[in-house]
Amino acid sequence: MQDSTPHMPRARWLALLAVLLATFMDLVDVTIVGVALRAIQTDLDASYAAGQWFTAGYTLAFALLLVTGGRLGDIHGRRRVFVLGVAGFTAASALAAAAPTAGTLVAARVAQGAFGGVMVPQVMSIIATEFRPGRERTLAISLYGVVLGAGQVSGPMLGGLLTGGGPGWRWIFLINIPVGALALAGALRWMNESRADRPPRLDLPGMALVSAGSLLLAYPLVQGRELDWPWWTLASMAAAVPVLYAFVHHQRRRERRGRAVLVPMGLFLRRSFAAGNALLFVLFSGVSAYFIVLTWTLQFGLGWSPLRVALVGLAWPAGIACTAQLTNRFGQPRARLLVALGTPAMAAFTAALAWSVARHGEHVTAWQVAPWLFGAGVGMGLTIPILSNLVLGDLPPDDAGAASGVLNSVIQLGNAMGVALAGVIFFGGHGTGSGSGPEGFAGAGARTLLFSAVAFALAALLSPLLPRRVARTGPDAAAGPEGGPEDSPLLSTGR
Repeated sequence: MQDSTPHMPRARWLALLAVLLATFMDLVDVTIVGVALRAIQTDLDASYAAGQWFTAGYTLAFALLLVTGGRLGDIHGRRRVFVLGVAGFTAASALAAAAPTAGTLVAARVAQGAFGGVMVPQVMSIIATEFRPGRERTLAISLYGVVLGAGQVSGPMLGGLLTGGGPGWRWIFLINIPVGALALAGALRWMNESRADRPPRLDLPGMALVSAGSLLLAYPLVQGRELDWPWWTLASMAAAVPVLYAFVHHQRRRERRGRAVLVPMGLFLRRSFAAGNALLFVLFSGVSAYFIVLTWTLQFGLGWSPLRVALVGLAWPAGIACTAQLTNRFGQPRARLLVALGTPAMAAFTAALAWSVARHGEHVTAWQVAPWLFGAGVGMGLTIPILSNLVLGDLPPDDAGAASGVLNSVIQLGNAMGVALAGVIFFGGHGTGSGSGPEGFAGAGARTLLFSAVAFALAALLSPLLPRRVARTGPDAAAGPEGGPEDSPLLSTGR
């Protein structure tokens, strides 16, 4: 439902610019911290566990608020909720830039993730309500895709430039303030208000249960090693099981009563959806572990500068760029085959990188890292552009909106769990830590990269359970009855 007079055509595009600025800010903040991690930990005298929370705290909060953020837009108005998300994200960025301690920075990063989870789901719904189906909406979505790619590439580069001889790590958050202010001003000036015709009710008990279960599992995984695994860490992980079971039971009961749910459990009765979400979870667990391990190994262990790490890391998106557009354009009839080719390629090249790091140790060079990163990126380019639509491909249109919201949350939870497990594996062996030498870090890096390779191989084993081809693509095909923010599988990106 549209609440105000439609804008003139020019104003629609200016409103799109505002939401794309906010999207760019969010994407950069996801990737920029990894390159600056060593500088942050050194300046704040932070532990490795705190460094994990700088990343995992953001993605966990984002995942838990993503579906709820979409519901808030449906209920209270997407423009209003978007403005709230941008303002909160910008304020949290200012707090992160001024953080005097690691704990303050973790809290700021959690706040960023929470407000990002409120802000980001509104973007595709705003595109759906402001732009007519056809060429106009296709162009808007294409621009959105360009911003996704630019944000993912720009983050590491900006992090390297700002921290590697630049003004310092605090500027990776300070740059959000002018960007956020421009996005906020543009939204207030040019954006229409819209909300669902039949706004759903928030499932607050469900949100509390899934949040509690996720934290009971994630917190001890990140902190347990540093605390030498006291009994309560194991008890916490065990307690996560009944809490998450209670969440599933709660969702099923609400479904039977015809009430709105966070996760429609009936969707998991479809083999392709259940297997697809499992595939996405392990895939992005491997991806997030991949990149934080490279930071720990190359910067902390081998003393590489942030800029050098960022430049070598460009091999990954370069590999994606070589295949992603071809996959997106021509891969729909043979989508499952491409996933079945791309995921083992990621596994093989990641295993080769682990071998290279283990063999060359502290003497490993950029030329012994970049080719394997590039090859893994090529595999990801075969997989990611079509994977979300493939997972959603055989669902009824009325279920696609809710299913896409679930899928996005699974991706973010996979990212958070990957960071947590990477810390357990990387620092779980002997000779790894603040007092160990380069060889200890290289060995730990190789060991943890093998975890990523196993995750990618497991994703490959799950790929035969997916549908053969993409049945529907784009937001129009995937839109639910209310055109909500999670209606487009295009929101599912490698964060």
